[in-house]
Amino acid sequence: MITVWVVPGSSRDVVGGFHDGSLRVRTTAPAEGGKANRAVARLVASHLGADRAEVLSGHSSRRKRILVRDMTRQTAERLLAGDSASKGD
Repeated sequence: MITVWVVPGSSRDVVGGFHDGSLRVRTTAPAEGGKANRAVARLVASHLGADRAEVLSGHSSRRKRILVRDMTRQTAERLLAGDSASKGD
């Protein structure tokens, strides 16, 4: 389970950096009809090398809790720590 901060309607899809302790995810998908939620789940899963992720809470908020399937918490934390070190956040 990870917390993300979503920026919908961005000019490109990007996973990286942090906003107030949450992983920042920018998506080109608009915040309408669940499009951004689906895009964010897909982007997070792809970024972490997981098969699947789903939005568990925050469906109508920028801050969301994402459940990443088929990955241990330790693996996800290690990958995200690498993002933090490489971004300087």
